[in-house]
Amino acid sequence: MFALLQQVDIEEKIKNAPDSSYEIGVFIGTMLPFVVLVAIAYVIYRYNKNKMNKD
Repeated sequence: MFALLQQVDIEEKIKNAPDSSYEIGVFIGTMLPFVVLVAIAYVIYRYNKNKMNKD
């Protein structure tokens, strides 16, 4: 439900964007949290996998 509300806000921001650079910034700003979470999950996965292999 929150994603739907957020999507409307993003579309409105892009519609009212002064130029294309702003659109790119909005896109990066929305994707960055997901990319960071995936990277953290991958680091934790690799750490635990290596820890199990050493034992």
